[in-house]
Amino acid sequence: MAAPMRQPPEAVTKDTLLTPQTSDLETFNLILNHVIGEKKLKTNVFLPSAYGSAARSKQEQMISAAFESCAFKAVASGVLGFALGGAIGLFTVGMDPMSTYTTTTPDQTPSTRAVLKEMKVRCSSYGRNFGTIGFMFAGTECILETYRGKSPLSNGTISGAIVGGALGLRAGLKAAAFGAAGFAVFSTAVDYYFRH
Repeated sequence: MAAPMRQPPEAVTKDTLLTPQTSDLETFNLILNHVIGEKKLKTNVFLPSAYGSAARSKQEQMISAAFESCAFKAVASGVLGFALGGAIGLFTVGMDPMSTYTTTTPDQTPSTRAVLKEMKVRCSSYGRNFGTIGFMFAGTECILETYRGKSPLSNGTISGAIVGGALGLRAGLKAAAFGAAGFAVFSTAVDYYFRH
């Protein structure tokens, strides 16, 4: 059996509900003073977000700091770059499996072992190249963001120029200049596309 509904007090009317009472205003002022006023609370008060997340423990904060570190970002980008490069190397082997394979006679059909060896060499070569670029770029960009304290579009441009110049330096100064310019333009275009 349902409980009987209580009637509201006779003093409550439509007008009294629409106009704020003195106690309501005092409570509101008290909250404002403690949140943004001079009596702002100095304690470590956790205000829940819209998603209802709870306060994080020290271990969670340490793990979060480790995942947000430049070393982790660089290593993760290197590993993902290696995997992507390996996949692209495997794709290129499928398109032209014997581009670097040489036999004693031109019409000789390569053995399965030779094809697998070519596949391994090509995948590891592409993987190392992509992994190195990913490691260098992510590390450089993270260090730049940490040093500058902001994340504008120019961080990607500067990181691209540094990495492109460093990679091109092995072939000389002219190659380093072209590598820096090309990689800076490419990284700026990619960063601009993902931001807009």
